[in-house]
Amino acid sequence: MIFMTLTKFEKARIIGARALQIAMGAPVIIDIPSDVIDPIDIAITEFNNNVIPITIKRK
Repeated sequence: MIFMTLTKFEKARIIGARALQIAMGAPVIIDIPSDVIDPIDIAITEFNNNVIPITIKRK
């Protein structure tokens, strides 16, 4: 498995896209505490746990 380093811009884009998906009703992949309701916080938690279902393709 190859791990690539993401730039801060790529990280922001991924978290923003996932937060939008969650805000529009997409299911959350991981269990989150009941007090966390902000889509951005949920997306950051998913990103930190490496479970965001977004693929990055570089040219």
